[in-house]
Amino acid sequence: MDVFYSYTYATMGWLGIQALPLIASPTIITTLLSPQVSEPTPLEEYFARSLGITMLALGVMVVLLTGSVPLTSSFSETTDSGVSTDLSDPKAPYAVPTLTISFFYHAAMAIFCYARYNTSGQTTFILGALGSGGLAAIGLWCILFASSSGRISRKTGADKRTSGFPFQNKESASAKKKQMGKAI
Repeated sequence: MDVFYSYTYATMGWLGIQALPLIASPTIITTLLSPQVSEPTPLEEYFARSLGITMLALGVMVVLLTGSVPLTSSFSETTDSGVSTDLSDPKAPYAVPTLTISFFYHAAMAIFCYARYNTSGQTTFILGALGSGGLAAIGLWCILFASSSGRISRKTGADKRTSGFPFQNKESASAKKKQMGKAI
């Protein structure tokens, strides 16, 4: 799960990097993205700062809802690493949905930035596409592999998703023979 927590902190960092210039100086952002150099209108400043604050809030919510920061009232309920060991942990229902939503956000932003780069040729868009695309790839990896704790067999400790196609699973076959020998 270390990749999962790294992903959540990287998401917060990436959104924070994008949000700070929007909040601090919308003039720079409009100058970088506009073909004509002009002062931003009050409406453009409002939207830029609102977007920046929203991105910061989204980053903090990703970290909090995935359980990267323990939200318990005492330290005795967590281990040394800060991850709760209780099976009825209240973050469990929110971790995977938050991961999925943040993955779709990063994927959509990567596609959008790449499409804008193709039409405008501006370097800022390709940088956004690379950052969001990298996080989308890590998010997809976490969805596919880091959230599979429920697919491990309690008896054998093996992954239940494995099969014998196209090659035989010799470890599974030998375990079945051993179990059949004990049953007889």
